[in-house]
Amino acid sequence: MVTKLFPEIDKVYFIEKYTLIHILSGKGNIQVDFENYFDWQDKAIYLENGQYIKFLSDDFLVRKIEFPDEAMYRNKDVRVLFKHLISLGYIDFNECSDCQNFLNNSVFSEETKQIIDISSKQWFWQNPFKASKSEYQIIFDVKEVIDEHFSNRLSNADLVHLINKNGIDAQALVKEKVGISISKLLSKKRLVESKRKIAFTDKSIQEISFEMGYNDDAYFNRVFKNTTGHTPSQFRSNFDYEERDIFVQDIINLIQDYHKEKRSLDFYADKMNVSVKTLSKKTRNKLNISVGQLIRNELINSSKSELAVNTPINEIAYKMGFEEPNHFSNFFKHHTGISPSAYRLEKYNS
Repeated sequence: MVTKLFPEIDKVYFIEKYTLIHILSGKGNIQVDFENYFDWQDKAIYLENGQYIKFLSDDFLVRKIEFPDEAMYRNKDVRVLFKHLISLGYIDFNECSDCQNFLNNSVFSEETKQIIDISSKQWFWQNPFKASKSEYQIIFDVKEVIDEHFSNRLSNADLVHLINKNGIDAQALVKEKVGISISKLLSKKRLVESKRKIAFTDKSIQEISFEMGYNDDAYFNRVFKNTTGHTPSQFRSNFDYEERDIFVQDIINLIQDYHKEKRSLDFYADKMNVSVKTLSKKTRNKLNISVGQLIRNELINSSKSELAVNTPINEIAYKMGFEEPNHFSNFFKHHTGISPSAYRLEKYNS
């Protein structure tokens, strides 16, 4: 089913079917499974059943495509879109002309399998982990084993035995291509599922720790706090699922309005009628990011929008509040890894 959606700010949208999220317009941040994403533009995002998405701004227009036939996801070439390893599953929309043609010409089409086929081919072409197709299948076999057994109290040796039963050293392959170990993938899966149960259920922390494969809830509390900086109870309170307050909307709106001329935390704390310490702590608790990072991300997004319409770089620099164009260029390259002129050439003139 294809729908258009003006999502509410900071509302949790649970994903109940395999889903493509295509953000048509709007700016700001999104959150998927407790991770905030700022570089979502020009991407078609794929989410699987059980995930959630939040929009941390109130001006988004989103096309949502839900795929009805689960049989197609048994195709091993398709699962790369939905079984996320270390980040969002996505394809670069600007680099996929077939994707653009399909979505532009079939806004309300129910024939959605074609976009799946196009997208999976595009994903393999993008080759984010620089692996062969057969290596990808091994990597995603590992992910499926982790998804199935993460709460079964398996030791690392047990997990490796399950994964390497065909005589392939999957540990080395995952470490080389994905950049993290299998044990870290397992820990990441346990953490996300723990957060999900803490945030979205009223189960006791003891019950959740047992379901996540921990024999001792005190140990679970220590592991959770060491990883997140908060106890499970604090995390439940900070996530504020049932009662959304307007803090997130207020701070994001302020940054969108003033990021080009105001960088000082004192300015934003004064506007929010709180101390700098309270502003910093509450922003970190609510969004898992600092106020300074929010400002920098907004500057990068605004700069990219100006680059897309061929605004001269020196003019962009002054619009963003930089005294010299080279200061802006250094800032942009430091946070994106590429100069403004190279970004424009790569994204819009290739």
